[in-house]
Amino acid sequence: MIRDITIGQYYPAKSVIHRLDPRVKIVCTLLFLISLFLQSSILGYVIATAFLGGIICMSRVPFKYIVKGLKPIIMLLLITVLFNLFLTREGNELVHVWIFRITDKGLNVAVYMAIRLTYLIMGSSIMTFTTTPNSLTDGIEKLLHPLNKIRVPVHEVAMIMSIALRFIPILLEETDKIMKAQIARGADLESGNIIQKAKAMIPILVPLFVSAFRRANDLAMAMEARCYRGGDGRTKMKPLVYQGRDRMAYAATLIYVVLVFCIGRYVPFHLWIF
Repeated sequence: MIRDITIGQYYPAKSVIHRLDPRVKIVCTLLFLISLFLQSSILGYVIATAFLGGIICMSRVPFKYIVKGLKPIIMLLLITVLFNLFLTREGNELVHVWIFRITDKGLNVAVYMAIRLTYLIMGSSIMTFTTTPNSLTDGIEKLLHPLNKIRVPVHEVAMIMSIALRFIPILLEETDKIMKAQIARGADLESGNIIQKAKAMIPILVPLFVSAFRRANDLAMAMEARCYRGGDGRTKMKPLVYQGRDRMAYAATLIYVVLVFCIGRYVPFHLWIF
């Protein structure tokens, strides 16, 4: 399960998506995620599927890596679907067994919610797979730069996000090593009830916290030794500049959002529960 978490991981490849400005990828990803909630039509999700599939092909990131990122949220996805399926009382009744009642409205909402969550994770994964942590941080800092006028420490916030993104894969790797070491010493991490499993995690969490604090202390000492004093007066070795492909990406995403909104809301199309 630890190896299935893909947050903060970068997949190097030579693609158009990799070469886009990080600001473009951040904004376009946000627009794509918003578009998933702007409509509730099967045609709209067909367009979203085609758009997401095209982006995945253009990014040259193997589809198995993107699907791998869905494994940690399968339980959350199932819980969300079941809650929407059994707790929605509106609509025509399809199945009624004991206290469980499934309606066509509940089935509709459950399916749409599953699609939204799946596409949300896949769209976010494409952004992180095709953008290095440093580029992602630079893009966020540049987008939030106007907030400096109201004295928001944008550079410090971006630095915190950069450090967090870098620490995620490191801590996951450290957790995997500690778990293997404890299992080699005879620790049982799988059997037992919830309370016993929680107690079995203590030998993992304690050395993990110690390792995390040690790494944080080493990082603080390294930044102090390099005379880091915040973002005042700092310049970029590679300043972000919009290119023609970035403007085309903005235009394509805006066209997609308009199509999804118009077709998903105003084009009548019915297919059973949809």
